[in-house]
Amino acid sequence: MSDSQILNQLSVDYTRMRAEIAKVIVGQDAAVDSLLTAVFSGGHCLLIGVPGLAKTLLVNTLSRTLGLQFSRIQFTPDLMPSDITGAEILDENRRFKFVKGPLFANIVLADEINRTPPKTQSALLEAMQEHAVTVSGTSYPLPSPFFVLATQNPIEQEGTYPLPEAQLDRFMLDVVLDYPSFEEELQVVKTTTVDRDSNIDVVLSADQIMEYQRIIRKMPVVDNVCEYAVRLVTSTRPGKGAQHDAQRIADKYVSWGAGPRASQYLIMGAKTHAAFHGKYAPDIEDVRAVAVEVLRHRLVRNYYAEAEGVTTDTIITELMKM
Repeated sequence: MSDSQILNQLSVDYTRMRAEIAKVIVGQDAAVDSLLTAVFSGGHCLLIGVPGLAKTLLVNTLSRTLGLQFSRIQFTPDLMPSDITGAEILDENRRFKFVKGPLFANIVLADEINRTPPKTQSALLEAMQEHAVTVSGTSYPLPSPFFVLATQNPIEQEGTYPLPEAQLDRFMLDVVLDYPSFEEELQVVKTTTVDRDSNIDVVLSADQIMEYQRIIRKMPVVDNVCEYAVRLVTSTRPGKGAQHDAQRIADKYVSWGAGPRASQYLIMGAKTHAAFHGKYAPDIEDVRAVAVEVLRHRLVRNYYAEAEGVTTDTIITELMKM
């Protein structure tokens, strides 16, 4: 098959994936789109939402639809790095052998990542970056594809270890999961309080996903789209001299702007968004479609923004109007 034919097939498979996930997950269409975008872009996702919004069910359903191995790690204050990476133990022959930890899966749900100390957080983030873990000087590759979805509870902050901005930057997307609408919640109650079994059909395999990832990376991007993405990212950085309105917004409300990784993720996300919708190359609208979730966790608001109640999403939306 040619690259264009593969992209056409991806658009068809995207519709099928959405349909299969909808058998279990009511609503949350934007979150489903974001997770699929991260998976096919080869990135990781940070999911913010209060308890009870089906975060675990959503990720589990996604893994079943994609035919991938799923692992869930509940992060707690006493969790050690070896609890997630694995450790060497003495076997019956008094030889050391490596026992793999729960990180050795295709899709890993890191539940409440901000409840565990920085040492364990760093072990996860290293695995995300290197796609391998190192134990006793030996490197063990993680399965491919490898995707981490880390959740944070925005309500309870006592006893948490918030991720520093430098570590947040390793996540491609920051997805905020909102409450369902009245109609959606009504449907949730009706479907989950009866004896009902939803059979999920596997749409893709791991090899097919990696092939789609390869084709997406090969998609061409015209110069004006790249320039728009980089211009948007640089407009988030204060201290450049307020030569235009976008820079004045950054100077007024932002302490630190997004780094070069944001530009890379904007283009990768735009490519994937374009591929899902039957395009052979991304345009500026595809960049705009992923911009808020790519940039949301990369901007540090200053005192004036917090005092005036100006959110990060509002800043990004205003910058995209420029």
